[in-house]
Amino acid sequence: MSDSQSGPPRPYETLLAKGEQRRVQILAVAQRLLARNGWRTTTLAQIAREAGVTPAGLLHHFESKDALLHAVLEVRDTDDELHSDREGDLIEQIEHVADRYRRSPDLVGMFAMLLIENLDPDAPLHDRLLARHRAAVTSIAAGIRRGQRAGRYRTDLDPAVKAVEIAAFLNGMETSWLLDPSIPLNRVFKEYVRSLERELMHVSTP
Repeated sequence: MSDSQSGPPRPYETLLAKGEQRRVQILAVAQRLLARNGWRTTTLAQIAREAGVTPAGLLHHFESKDALLHAVLEVRDTDDELHSDREGDLIEQIEHVADRYRRSPDLVGMFAMLLIENLDPDAPLHDRLLARHRAAVTSIAAGIRRGQRAGRYRTDLDPAVKAVEIAAFLNGMETSWLLDPSIPLNRVFKEYVRSLERELMHVSTP
């Protein structure tokens, strides 16, 4: 069973599960504007106007800008969890990351923009994004340890250190692809996965 199924419900999970059309529309517009302009210059009035609601109508669904920001991040996290298997094969999971870029470009762009804007410890989303990054690194390290216990991966590698490197590659690829969508994602990921597999495995693969 995945963590998303066994863990406690998230604050916005119930809201998102309802699938209420107006809220879904607001969230979609917010994702697009945040990806383009970031949270500092995107206003609730702009989001409301493009979503076809009044500012008061938007606040009926989301009580503040912070609530809306957390809700759009919840959409991104939920999308990731629906398309991942945290107990599955690490190599396969990494190989399919490129599919997420194409499936949800607005979510990828929004997250990258929010991440850059919230690097400062005093930024409103810093703690949440830092916790998410650490959770991702922990999950990758757990995948490496599973492979080590199964005898598939070398045991002289430090899973925690290697996980940071892998996370850095994935974050860097997000930014590179957003800057240049012509990057041959499948080829880049395939080559990276082959190189990673050779390093993790006891015996080099052809």
